[in-house]
Amino acid sequence: MAFYFPSAHAEIDWQQAHVFLDQELAQIVQDAELGKRLVDRLVQVSTREAGEQWVYIHVEVQGQHDANFPERLFTYNYRLYDRYRRPVASLAVLADEGENWKPTHFGYQLFGCEVGIRFPTVKILDYADQAEALLADPNPFALVTAAHLFTRETKGDPEQRYRAKWRLAKLLYERNWDKQRIIDLFSVIDWLMRLPTELEKRLMDEVYTLERNVTMPYVTSAERFGIEKGLQQGLQQGLQQGLQQGEQQGMQKGEATLLQSQLARRFGTLSDAVRARLANATVEQLESWALNILDAKSLDEVFDQG
Repeated sequence: MAFYFPSAHAEIDWQQAHVFLDQELAQIVQDAELGKRLVDRLVQVSTREAGEQWVYIHVEVQGQHDANFPERLFTYNYRLYDRYRRPVASLAVLADEGENWKPTHFGYQLFGCEVGIRFPTVKILDYADQAEALLADPNPFALVTAAHLFTRETKGDPEQRYRAKWRLAKLLYERNWDKQRIIDLFSVIDWLMRLPTELEKRLMDEVYTLERNVTMPYVTSAERFGIEKGLQQGLQQGLQQGLQQGEQQGMQKGEATLLQSQLARRFGTLSDAVRARLANATVEQLESWALNILDAKSLDEVFDQG
């Protein structure tokens, strides 16, 4: 809100609690019989002057414009008002490629009756000539916006994308943010700026080195991110192998291989005894040990905790 909609941000009393109401929004969409839609958030906030107020934020992330988007925003807005009888602010962020598409209203007139909605719209492409300002901005969504724009600019050029992604990764540590914020932002940047496997490995090695130089405690943010990402990949690999080898056996092999790689990266070369222990462990044990890596200071602590 502070980055994309500063005027609205200034009117909200951030000293009061704000509540995300995703289930309520899902019910509204279902009631509207609009079918399966991608929507984001309904938030209850307090304003500085009027007290409690509903705020509905719709973040549109798509590769091309949607001619029905303004009407859909209008439909959600009046359905929310009809249900709760409270003011509703609909805000739009557009990440499409259409430079000339920036809807701000929907409505119609009939027999002297006028119905409609006007809504604030932010277009990420509008920031395309502000790269250096985005990288200097302390707001984390400035980096998210920069990552989106860099992804667009480096399409088809993996080396250039590598350099841009590495630049963003370094900025995460220059801000002195807490570990979880770094992980969250790194996840978004990683999702946007996909790299070939070899370049991805090179980038992660650079990040590991960077974090060790700034003495991140225990497990580094990149390692934690890699572990969490690896757990998901390991589960997928295990399921795929399971189709060929038997589900449980495949999952065990996939998770054991992943955990062995993570332990070796964290604690160095593994002994034959440790490798055998991983090979003979159950899926439940492997999952428990994988979680222990996040806080363990030594190899013994990984197994002692689980």
